[in-house]
Amino acid sequence: MNTPSHMLIGAAFFARPLASATLVAAMVGGFVPDLPMFAMVLWSTRVLGLPEHDVFGRLYFSDSWQAIFAVDHGFLIWAPLFLAALWSGRVLLRAFAGSGLLHAVADFVTHHDDARRQFWPLSDWIFRSPVSYWDQRFYGNVFAVFEVGLVVLLALFLCWRLERAWQRALILAPAALIVVPVILTGGFHGLHGMG
Repeated sequence: MNTPSHMLIGAAFFARPLASATLVAAMVGGFVPDLPMFAMVLWSTRVLGLPEHDVFGRLYFSDSWQAIFAVDHGFLIWAPLFLAALWSGRVLLRAFAGSGLLHAVADFVTHHDDARRQFWPLSDWIFRSPVSYWDQRFYGNVFAVFEVGLVVLLALFLCWRLERAWQRALILAPAALIVVPVILTGGFHGLHGMG
């Protein structure tokens, strides 16, 4: 699933109108699992000057990159953090960790060839979902339509629920990253590769 979608899902579940900071915590939690990937891609393409097809065709699937993805998308990292937040009653940590856990769960069911070892360090097993958020061989074209619809619904729900202008702007920014390319191009091909 694309990173902006993860951010909006986390916000829909964990942002509270009377606790504004929960919106930021939830959106950051939805973003953090993909942060190492963005950093590695930017380093490889901008600093090292590697072509994108080499980064996503070779490096992305390398043992070193996959080892990092096993940590940042690990159920055994996010679930204990979320449980600790519930136990301690820390609302911001709950929003952050819950959103990160939802990100990992959503990626578990929307990644096929690029699936992660989400049960590391207990297991190197990889679940290859029959659905891919981007690969047409595994319903990526159908999922893209679903994802855009979900983003529109989540943005409408959150804008209705959260009344402050800055909160709505924070919601509309990631939603625009998903919706605007579809409007401008008339297709869903622009969604691939955002997380």
